[in-house]
Amino acid sequence: MNQDYEQFILHVKKKTAIDLSLYKEAQMKRRLESLRNKRGYPDFQSFYQAMTGDENLFNEFLDRMTINVSEFYRNAKRWEVLEKKILPRLLQNHSRLKLWSAACSTGEEPYTLAMIMSKFMPLTNVSILATDLDRAILDRAKLGLYPERSLKEVPAEMVPRYFEKVPMGYQVKAEIKKTVEFKQQNLLADRFANQFDLIICRNVMIYFTEEAKHELYHKFSQALRPGGVLFVGSTEQIFNPTLYQFEPEDTFFYKKV
Repeated sequence: MNQDYEQFILHVKKKTAIDLSLYKEAQMKRRLESLRNKRGYPDFQSFYQAMTGDENLFNEFLDRMTINVSEFYRNAKRWEVLEKKILPRLLQNHSRLKLWSAACSTGEEPYTLAMIMSKFMPLTNVSILATDLDRAILDRAKLGLYPERSLKEVPAEMVPRYFEKVPMGYQVKAEIKKTVEFKQQNLLADRFANQFDLIICRNVMIYFTEEAKHELYHKFSQALRPGGVLFVGSTEQIFNPTLYQFEPEDTFFYKKV
């Protein structure tokens, strides 16, 4: 790691509590260099100095380091397993579930969860915590406005029920929006609440170092109640689940024991 980037990591951590050293270096550095060069800064030191005085540039930095690629019902077969197998078991023990969409990006994930939960209970009984590091992304999630392509996996009957067609695309209806509370959170630095029945954290772990993943799996395990489930992305299998008091319940679903 060269000194310029090393100093940049230290400055960013001091200013924001975001520890870039916990992200895979080659991927992260390449992504940030691309933004730095695009904005015309010769090195990370000048880029950092500019960032501290320019909120838009800082938000662009956050946006670049958190890959915000999402869609409703992403990897639809996994959501089917959640609906048909995982949620019915969880609901056997608790009529209300404590639900968390961690690293929720632009909101498609928690809103998908709300739509699925509506099959089991009135939406007035559904409450979902949705967190992300990037405040600008959270603002977009709260707005709930999406292009048509984001809805390609949404079951046909759900579209008119929970979306309104508007000139800019599709707007999530208020009854779904009300189920989700969006909050800013740094997964790697902040403390978690606990007693969750379901935590969804998908397509985020792939950007972290092995040490950071290890720490996060421990934190997620501690945040779940016994019998609760961690739902991860389709490239994020946990190879030693027993280390974290997990056992596989289905592909990419891990039950806290």
